[in-house]
Amino acid sequence: MPTSSAAALPVRRLTPRDLAACADLSENRGWPREEHKWGLLLAAGTGYGIDDPAGGLVTACVVTEYGSPECPELAAIGMVLVAERHARQGVGRRLMRHVLEEMGSTPLTLHATAYGLPLYEELGFKVTGRAEMVRGVFTPDGSEPEVFTRPATAGDLPPLLRLDAEVFGADRTHMITRLPAFADQLRVAEENGRIIGYAAAWPNMATQVVGPLVARDTETAKALVSSLAAHTDRPLRTDVDVRHEDLLSWLKERGLERVGGNAVMTHKIPELPGDWTRRFAPLTVAAG
Repeated sequence: MPTSSAAALPVRRLTPRDLAACADLSENRGWPREEHKWGLLLAAGTGYGIDDPAGGLVTACVVTEYGSPECPELAAIGMVLVAERHARQGVGRRLMRHVLEEMGSTPLTLHATAYGLPLYEELGFKVTGRAEMVRGVFTPDGSEPEVFTRPATAGDLPPLLRLDAEVFGADRTHMITRLPAFADQLRVAEENGRIIGYAAAWPNMATQVVGPLVARDTETAKALVSSLAAHTDRPLRTDVDVRHEDLLSWLKERGLERVGGNAVMTHKIPELPGDWTRRFAPLTVAAG
């Protein structure tokens, strides 16, 4: 694959001031602009990009680190995009190699499309799982949920953060504490005064994305999704770990349909940390 002059341009850190340029790049590749999501990622993570001398960005991505700031336990790479006129010229490879060098020994994860999979495999990433994206208008079955849910309060934050770190496998306080402002809804599942799960629903174009979805078991996950759906008139969208077959089947019975899927990949670790049995859906695939 030939190297273009753009691939020789310097990579720089992006900031929230680059939000419009990132959204323009998304639109250039046929993706939604997703300015709300880009805003979160650029504020909580580190963006990398190459400027186009003609204006805008040649390429961009965002890395979100988790755990200790001094020694991150995991970093997620997302929103890897290359402008159409610079595609297939080595630009994406250049950006990814720069990110790998910057991250050093930090374990990495990303969600790969079929298009990006060969590049990531070439760079040493391994497929360790899969996620299925479903979307649609949720239709309740009329039954009462078996698990009690309610809106989260400020007092829920400490136990919610402890639960999240246990399930995710690394501290992501800097991301989760942004949820009350980022999401339209943040709800917890409770049993005997103890939080056993939580979920958020945040706006993304015409849909409400359900994520994160952390729950003790499938019934708790169902109750959280049902409660979120009851408080919005938008279609729901979420990305579910395919090992949660019961939840995926239930979502499809309730009106959501498969619209895509991604390979979950890791670098420098054999699999993701934490407890996948309670991790049903990510906040966004771009942030792990």
